[in-house]
Amino acid sequence: MGVMRFVVPQCESLSDWPEVFRAYSSGLDRSVWPTRVEFDGQTIVCRRQNSESSRMHVAWPVQDFGRPMLATAMLPERETPYVLAVELARGKIVQVRNLRAELTQADLTLPPEYHQRYAQAHREFGHAASCQDDVAKATEAANRAIYHACHAAELLARAYSQQFLESRHQQYDQLPTSLGCRLDNQIPEPPEQELFCSAFNSAAVPIEWQLVEPIEGQADWTAFDAQVDWCMENRLVMRGGPLIDLSPRGLPKWLWEWEQDFWNLQSFVCDFVETAVSRYIGKIRIWELAACANSGGALVLNEEQRLTLVAKTLEVARHIDEEARFVIRIDQPWGEYQARGQHRLSPLHFADALVRAGLGLSALNLEIAIGYRPRGTPSRDLLDFSSMIDRWCALGIPLHITLAFPTSDQPDPLADSDLEVDRSAWKQPWSPSAQAQWFDMLLPLLIAKPAVAAVYWAQFSDATPHTFPHSGLIGPDGIAKPTLQHMIDYRRKHLK
Repeated sequence: MGVMRFVVPQCESLSDWPEVFRAYSSGLDRSVWPTRVEFDGQTIVCRRQNSESSRMHVAWPVQDFGRPMLATAMLPERETPYVLAVELARGKIVQVRNLRAELTQADLTLPPEYHQRYAQAHREFGHAASCQDDVAKATEAANRAIYHACHAAELLARAYSQQFLESRHQQYDQLPTSLGCRLDNQIPEPPEQELFCSAFNSAAVPIEWQLVEPIEGQADWTAFDAQVDWCMENRLVMRGGPLIDLSPRGLPKWLWEWEQDFWNLQSFVCDFVETAVSRYIGKIRIWELAACANSGGALVLNEEQRLTLVAKTLEVARHIDEEARFVIRIDQPWGEYQARGQHRLSPLHFADALVRAGLGLSALNLEIAIGYRPRGTPSRDLLDFSSMIDRWCALGIPLHITLAFPTSDQPDPLADSDLEVDRSAWKQPWSPSAQAQWFDMLLPLLIAKPAVAAVYWAQFSDATPHTFPHSGLIGPDGIAKPTLQHMIDYRRKHLK
């Protein structure tokens, strides 16, 4: 077993930094390794299954940025503990330097403020690296280096977004990217219908097994038939599903009786997929067949069984409608869940296995739910988002992105009870204005990337049952949040 040690200034209370226990290690290919973290208030001990060089990933408080997930550079194992802040600063500066080299090769213009921030980060890092015998002093200087490096990273990422977006607009007056949202379990109320159609050119119709057939043998398609008809009337591109949701609460309760009988279970799944695709053939041309298959949690299915199940659904659906496009949703695309040691395949490797199988997978849907636990994604900066999207582009198929971001950390009685909102993870407290600012920051980056074919918001309203607490665009009081108007403005300016 490998061991990495990091030292930080004495922590007054372990409750002040709960994120440290969710730290993890990753290898050269960025696959997450099973990691056990021990922390006594000053020394962090990360235990892994091997002794190879690795990166350490941990949420770290950064002025103006909240507690984003940061990573060290690749570090060899050694007896002497590393000063964590110094290594996080080194890792961020290396990441910024690498993106700067890419942008320079692409002849993009670097913002003037970037050079100042980058020079300050280097200068502070030099101070930190030279006084590591004094952990408090080194950490203080390293924190200043991280602060400037994070600002430099955001400046570069924004420059990338702006200039690549301008380049795409030279090809298209209106970009061919879909902007959509998941319909709730009913058609929006009349006052909200106009807002929905103004903001979105696409809709995700939630044809999910547990909603269609909560009682075995009693399928009710009425609500979904009405949603499909409404979308057709309003000329919205539809994406149906996810038909099969393999998250802990994603399947009908009655199906759990068959969790030990995989072959009969597979038969039930295929029958439902065949029925759903057949029912809406010619109407729904894009199907999200499965969600959360990479992380799992439903029944007692292992990775091999989940891969088999998804592959079989692809085969069945393709047989029913050869002209449709089929999508698989990947949650937690950075793969943090692997740190628990229950998964062998990274999210990228799981998806790659399906792509290589040649079953006609048309696109991947990456679910990015910021600020949620345990099935969410820690806060990250724009540069990390850009790098992650670029890694997924290597699979060579289009990407859909599904976004969720909370506007409050208070209890949400209509949300999934398995999820909670993390505290103080982003630049400012969770609020409607924070959600709008996050959207304004991220959407230009996403639509600037040609591989991103569609961007969806995870839910429309907080007034109906939903998955992610406080993530809707309409509040429980029926009042639209600022993000919805921002979406309308972006669609008018950039999209068809």
